Amino acid sequence: MSTRPVCVLVGAPGSGKTTVGQALAAVLGVGFRDTDTDIEQLAGKPIPEIFVDEGEEHFRTLERAAVAAGLASHPGVLALGGGAVLAEENRAALIGHTVVHLSVELPDAVKRIGLGSGRPLLALNPRATLKHLMEQRRPLYAEVATATVLTDGRDPEEIATEIAALLKP
Repeated sequence: MSTRPVCVLVGAPGSGKTTVGQALAAVLGVGFRDTDTDIEQLAGKPIPEIFVDEGEEHFRTLERAAVAAGLASHPGVLALGGGAVLAEENRAALIGHTVVHLSVELPDAVKRIGLGSGRPLLALNPRATLKHLMEQRRPLYAEVATATVLTDGRDPEEIATEIAALLKP
């Protein structure tokens, strides 16, 4: 079995990376891995606590390591944190991988994640911050993506089925 992910999911908070990723892994009969979970396990605490205790720069260092490890060793579906594409190192590492950008618009993202629900970058003025993050990151998602799938108003299983069809040779 390959040690490369069959698919890497990127997208804004609320795009469905974890939910769709789990559904896609089930459809494909492979494992699912989320780099945010890897970071929490490595740090021994939730991401919001990492931001408060050590700061965003420390979190991004852990994130780069988690992305590199996932890309090198996980043979299933790999979901990256919403901000992982900010690091040039991560974008470069994604070259040659099958990367699906789960695209979501602000209203659906807000409905899915709520406003500020344990997401450190959304603590102050969450709707405006999320809008800014989405606008800032959208070109980076497009840069690394080999495919883009719209998620607005769709259920995770439908999206997973669409991605599985895209992955067929």
